[in-house]
Amino acid sequence: MKGALSPLRYPFPESARATFFRSIKGRIFLLFAVTFLSIVAVTAVNLWNLSTVKTRLLLGERYDDLLNDILEVRRFEKNYLLFDDAQSLAESLDYLGRIGALVESMSEDLSHIAGPQALERFKQTLKTYQEAVSSCATDSHGNPERLRALGKSLLDTADGFLKTKRARIHRVITRTSIFPFALLGILLLLMVLVIKLISQGLLRPLDVVMATTQRVAQGDFSPIDLPTRPLHEIDCLIGAFNRMAEELESNQEDLLQARKLSALGTFTAGIAHELNNPINNIALTAESLNEDYADLLDQEGREMLKDILSQAERAADIVKNLLDFSRTERPVFSHLAPADVLASTVNLLKNQIKLAGLDVKMVAPRDLPAIRGNLRNLQQVFMNLMLNAIHVSPRGGLITLTAEPWSDEWVRFQVCDSGPGIPAQIRQQIFEPFFSTKEVGKGTGLGLAVTYGLVKRHGGRIEAGNRDEGGAVFSVFLPVAAARNDENQVQEGK
Repeated sequence: MKGALSPLRYPFPESARATFFRSIKGRIFLLFAVTFLSIVAVTAVNLWNLSTVKTRLLLGERYDDLLNDILEVRRFEKNYLLFDDAQSLAESLDYLGRIGALVESMSEDLSHIAGPQALERFKQTLKTYQEAVSSCATDSHGNPERLRALGKSLLDTADGFLKTKRARIHRVITRTSIFPFALLGILLLLMVLVIKLISQGLLRPLDVVMATTQRVAQGDFSPIDLPTRPLHEIDCLIGAFNRMAEELESNQEDLLQARKLSALGTFTAGIAHELNNPINNIALTAESLNEDYADLLDQEGREMLKDILSQAERAADIVKNLLDFSRTERPVFSHLAPADVLASTVNLLKNQIKLAGLDVKMVAPRDLPAIRGNLRNLQQVFMNLMLNAIHVSPRGGLITLTAEPWSDEWVRFQVCDSGPGIPAQIRQQIFEPFFSTKEVGKGTGLGLAVTYGLVKRHGGRIEAGNRDEGGAVFSVFLPVAAARNDENQVQEGK
């Protein structure tokens, strides 16, 4: 028989943080947190790029001013070269002063885009050009070709600076235009991850649960076993489902057993009542014959008469067992101390135990919580178990009776013998009516069936197994007494 009172098995404990990040809400929180931080980072970079573009555009205007001032200086230079207008050179000196101040204010950026050496060469060329302009403006014998060459060098360099600056601005603008697509990519990635989380973390396990539910409806109670560890909530759901399937399977077996016992009980009750009167008549007739005509019978006749009485008594015991098996009235329950139940049962069987040459060890603390039950019925339960233990234990063996708390709601009783144990192939059959391992004529096969029915009537459960050190062990689980339940049971019993 399968046990249903064993402690529930849960996964190994995890830290709160690990459990949180294995849960659905933890995964969703993590996805949205990463997405939010990614968007914040992209937005910050985008703002930085926009700020950079703004700064470079403003600097680009100054590069335009630098090129325009140099072009204006070159215009004055051409007036001088074409018309020998020394006054134009004098006016260009004012522009050259403005160019020098502008270059100084742009030195850091010019050094960044062109390099320190190029900046120094430009400054040196500007200074030399300024000296050449001053020389030509005061000396009619100045070198116009040198002046033109220096002016052309200034213009080319400034134009190169402007082109480089514009190229850098274009690169920043191009890079900035990519960020909206980066945001779109992050959102698409978030959608993919959420869809994957829902499909693999939720929908797939739920499909497995749905398919398993259909199997359970068809009588297949095999548990769910996913190849990968699911999310925390799904893991808890599957664990609860597996425990439910285990309970359903156990209760299914109990229901079939109860129906079987009910049908057999009705059948055997009718047979027992029909057999009871003939057996009583046979016994009374045999006793009367023994009392009135024993002297007229020879030794063989008296032996036959004694055999009739013996078999009639055995038949009466069988009928009594059948009636006990088929009895359906509700007993009156009360609070009982586990130690008292075992002690009173041992006291009833002390003669059989002594004749069998066995020792009995009882371990039942007095501080155990009270159970709810009927004393006579429970004595019959443990009497049947002890009689079986006496039958299978060799002379000099030990029978051990224990009672211990199993949980807050159950007390476990155990009856252990020194016999050969229960073969695995018959363990599922020993509680069936009329099943017996004893020789023909030495057992009715109703003892454990009656015991099973009485335990179920008390809201408990009985299990059978073997001990590691040898011998069989029968475990009886009975509920701890609850005042309200006991009152209800007493009223029902009345």
